[in-house]
Amino acid sequence: MTSITLPAYAKLNLTLDILRKREDGYHDLQMVMQTVSLQDDVTVTLTGGEGIACRCGEIPGDETNLAVKAARAFFAETGVVPCGLDIDIVKRIPAQAGMAGGSSDAAATLRALRRLMKPDLLGDELERIAAMVGSDVPYCVRGGTALAEGRGERLTTLRDAPKLHAVLCKPDFAISTPLLFSRVKISELWNRPDTAGMLDAIHHGDVEGVMARVKNVFETVLPKDYEEVFDIKERFLRLGAEATAMTGSGPTVFGLYRDAGAAQMAYKSLSADYAQTFLTQFV
Repeated sequence: MTSITLPAYAKLNLTLDILRKREDGYHDLQMVMQTVSLQDDVTVTLTGGEGIACRCGEIPGDETNLAVKAARAFFAETGVVPCGLDIDIVKRIPAQAGMAGGSSDAAATLRALRRLMKPDLLGDELERIAAMVGSDVPYCVRGGTALAEGRGERLTTLRDAPKLHAVLCKPDFAISTPLLFSRVKISELWNRPDTAGMLDAIHHGDVEGVMARVKNVFETVLPKDYEEVFDIKERFLRLGAEATAMTGSGPTVFGLYRDAGAAQMAYKSLSADYAQTFLTQFV
């Protein structure tokens, strides 16, 4: 086998909390993560030549691309002799959206290289390599429902969350993650998520408990320029969502539904005004 295509799923933050600022300048986070069915398709082909070629829609396929970084890290850390690669990414997950699109592409690249070149590589080792590429990449390697801690690289697999429908709506702007972190003052954060309660609800399959605890503390430090995030949240509630929040550092907002028909109606309403609206489900 010299070529393989794998899905690269988007992620949502069911919860996101910021615990403390570390001496290295990063923050310790606590997040409950969930993959959803919106996906990129990543095809990795061994070309037999030299170098890494990457096509990724409108996103540069050069050394700044996380998929390229992931391939370089794989070769450097596994001892596999570098060879020519072609990485072709069909993009559907919006960039700079809080859904780990680039990280998921990198994770799919790592999983593809393991299957093509080093199938005996353990999952823990692949996640260690993934952590060298980006904070969300280890989670995207693992996927499913998980608690992510530290910078996001310390993972605990959870029982699968209840199967919910998720409508995703990305407004037409980006939010700088460093800007949001610069506005964080740990002692002044309020309206934090109940992470322990979310973990308990997931463990017991408590749908109401999960819905009641969806929350992202980054929403408390959003500048006024991005108040459209809250407008979209209000619209989701009017459209029957049982829970709604921004994912990651935004700006994508999601609404959760038990009923497929209600999710479809919300999708139709929001997609009339927002081109980047997606109808998905938990996977």
